[in-house]
Amino acid sequence: MNEPYVTLEEVKKNQGENARGYKLLTEANGCVAGCCSGISIYNSTEFNYNAGAHEDQEGFFVLEGEGFAKLDDLVFPITQGDSFIAAAGVKHTIKTSDEYKPVKVFWFHSSLNI
Repeated sequence: MNEPYVTLEEVKKNQGENARGYKLLTEANGCVAGCCSGISIYNSTEFNYNAGAHEDQEGFFVLEGEGFAKLDDLVFPITQGDSFIAAAGVKHTIKTSDEYKPVKVFWFHSSLNI
């Protein structure tokens, strides 16, 4: 196991300065049972029709920008400071309201096993 922490500088060095998102904490840092976290940047004004769905739950916190989130058929506005969760198996995607002002979110995966 690496250290139980990571700096954004290290992440950008390993994943590329211009990545659309960054995995922050992973198994390499001691996360277990699918737990991981990261930052994603959404600059499309259209929802991705290949929406994600996972066996675990995924929580989101909007760091900056304005747009919309879609959880299955539920669409709702999001802005800086908002939080939401995609339950296991729920298709989810995000889009920005303005392609020149992307939505940046912090996300985390959490196991359903207790």
